[in-house]
Amino acid sequence: MFRYYGYFCNMKTILKSYPLTLLVIAAILFLSLFNPPKTKLDPITYIDKIAHICMYGGLGLVIWFEYLRSHTKINIRKIVIWAVIAPIVLGGLMEIAQMCLTTERSGEWADFAADSIGVMLATVAGFTLLKRWVHCKKQER
Repeated sequence: MFRYYGYFCNMKTILKSYPLTLLVIAAILFLSLFNPPKTKLDPITYIDKIAHICMYGGLGLVIWFEYLRSHTKINIRKIVIWAVIAPIVLGGLMEIAQMCLTTERSGEWADFAADSIGVMLATVAGFTLLKRWVHCKKQER
């Protein structure tokens, strides 16, 4: 029974440290799997790709922000895994889920590319934030 204590403490830490990230992931899961209503924006060319870039770019930015807010020491490997690779994998899995689990939606390579572009834009912004964060920490010393 006690061997699971570390797991639950870690989950509690994740919930405390990354609440916005978890909320954005839940929103992406919902938006990816429900049938969207018709809107006045539908005639705009590539509006769905713009939405994908915004969703995954927003997710990446939130991950970067919450990571920098909750860590005193930066682990580049971890931030690359969780703020770059994981959102791209999530985008791919959502496209597969749309293809396999829904009847009204279809998985598209172009959507996956838009997800990846959003993550890459967030990565550029995240590294800019990281540079400023490191610079501020050096000035505090």
